[in-house]
Amino acid sequence: MIDDTIAAIATAPGEAGIGIVRLSGPMAVEILDQVFVPSKGKSIKEFPSRRLTHGYIVHPHTQDKIDEALVVYMKGPHTYTAEDVAEIDCHGGIVPVRRILSLVLSMGARMAEPGEFTKRAFLNGRIDLAQAEAVMDVISAKTEKGFDIALGQLEGSLSKEVHKIRANILEMIAHITVNIDFPDEDIEEITYDGLEKQAKKIVDIIDTLLSTAHSGKIIREGLKTVIIGKPNVGKSSLMNALLKESRAIVTEIPGTTRDVIEEYVSIQGIPLKIVDTAGIRETEDLVEKIGVARSKEFFNKADLIIFVLNASESLTEEDRQIIQLVNDRDAIILLNKTDLPMVVNEGELQEMLPGKKVIRISVTEGIGLKEIEDTIAQMVYGGQVKHKELSLVTNVRHQNALERAKRSMEDAVKAIQTNMPLDFVEVDVRDCWEYLGEITGDTVGEDIIDRIFANFCLGK
Repeated sequence: MIDDTIAAIATAPGEAGIGIVRLSGPMAVEILDQVFVPSKGKSIKEFPSRRLTHGYIVHPHTQDKIDEALVVYMKGPHTYTAEDVAEIDCHGGIVPVRRILSLVLSMGARMAEPGEFTKRAFLNGRIDLAQAEAVMDVISAKTEKGFDIALGQLEGSLSKEVHKIRANILEMIAHITVNIDFPDEDIEEITYDGLEKQAKKIVDIIDTLLSTAHSGKIIREGLKTVIIGKPNVGKSSLMNALLKESRAIVTEIPGTTRDVIEEYVSIQGIPLKIVDTAGIRETEDLVEKIGVARSKEFFNKADLIIFVLNASESLTEEDRQIIQLVNDRDAIILLNKTDLPMVVNEGELQEMLPGKKVIRISVTEGIGLKEIEDTIAQMVYGGQVKHKELSLVTNVRHQNALERAKRSMEDAVKAIQTNMPLDFVEVDVRDCWEYLGEITGDTVGEDIIDRIFANFCLGK
C-alpha cells in the first residue's frame, strides 16, 4: 500500500502555452482543494471527476493569487497511476509552475522521484514492466515507425507474446511436477519425446522474437551510418540529398570538409545518425589531417558504411586503401557521377568487395537515391515480418532475458535427449519461465525495478 502523495512538473522546462503540475496519491484531491479556488462554486469537490474547472491557484494562508489555471481531478483506480490523480494546467513558464509545485509540496505532497508516476502504475498493477519501459520509448521515439512500435508495446504487444510462452512453460512444469511427485498415481505419464517437442517449440518461439532484436534496437536507438570516400567524390552532396537540405558545404575543391558533420535523418521509418566525414587521404594540412583521423574513428564505431566512389575515374590507391577497410564491414558501395562517362571497372570492384551491394547513382541528377533508401531498409529489416504483425524486441534488457531463457530451454532439451531425471529437466524449464518473467516484471528484483525507473524523466 502506497500511503504518500507525490507531485512533479509534468511538462518540459521553458516557455510554453501551458505548464502542468501533477499529483498522485491519497491526498491528491485534498491538496488540490486547499490551493484551488474555482471561478464558480466554493470547492473543486463540488465538480465531477474528470472535468476541467477554471479558477485560481491561491495560497491558502495568505490568499495571494499565484496563477489562473484549469484543474482536473481523477479518482482511482481508473487513472494513469491507478491512484487518485490531480493535474493543474497553468501558464507555461518557469516561474508559475515552480511556484505551484512549491505550494503543493508545502501542503503535504512529496517531490516525485524520476519515473515514479509510471512506477506506481506498475506497482499498482495497471501495467507490467515491459509496458512501463515502453512509456519512455514513446516519448523518445525518433521516427513514426519507432513510435508505432513503442505504442504497440505500451499496449502490451510484447507482453502478450511473453505471457503466451510462459503459459506453455507453466503447463510443462505442472506435468513434470505431477510425474515427479506422484509417480505411482493413475495419471497421464509424461513421455520424453513429448517433452522434447514442447521444449523445442518454445526454443523456436523465443528464437523468432530474438531474430527481431537487431532491427528493433536500430529502430529504437538509430543506425550509426558513416559516409566515407576520398575527397571530392560527392559525400557532402549525398548527405545533403538524404537530408533534403544544404547542411554540408559543397565545392569542387578537394578537402572542403575538414571535420565530421552529424545529423539525424529518417529513412523509411529507420532513424539514421548519419555522419559526413572528411575525405580519407594522406595530407600535410594539419586541420585536414585531424579531420581524417576523426573520420577513421567514426568509421570504426559505425553500424553501416556508405562508401562513395567516383564512377567517372579509375580506382586510385586511396580508393583501394578504403576498400580494404570496408571489406569486412556492413557496407553499401555507391558509384557516383554516373551522369558522366563510366570509367571505373564495376566487375573489378565486385571482385574486390564480394557480397557488397553496388548502386549506380548521380547525386546531382537525383538518380539512385530511392534505391539507397530501399537497400538500407532491406538491410535493417532483413525481410522479416513487419512490426504490426510481429512484436519487435527493442530493449537490450528484454533481449538479454530472452537469450538466457533460450539457453535454459536448450539445456532442458539436452537433458531430455540424454534421459536425465525429470528433476534436472524441471530446473532448466523453470529457469526459462523465470527469465521470461523478468521482461514483464513478474520475477524481477526490486533493485532492477529501481534501476529501470531511475532512467525516466521527472513527472512521468
